Amino acid sequence: MTQQATIHGEVTYTPGDGAPIAIPPGPVEIERSEDSTTLSWTADNNAAGSAAMPRSEFERYVNEGKIVLAQ
Repeated sequence: MTQQATIHGEVTYTPGDGAPIAIPPGPVEIERSEDSTTLSWTADNNAAGSAAMPRSEFERYVNEGKIVLAQ
């Protein structure tokens, strides 16, 4: 099930062993699985972005108010 949310703070993901990359502020779509959450967005240049993060990290961002889930 897809859920809508908005990025309201510094939210990053780490692709593989690389450096953290910021997810731009604004609307995102959330897909949850048992152990991870995938966020999808469209950047200012209309490029599609997608990132998976551990569910615990996603919940931390929600608890900190950096990701606000749509009601």
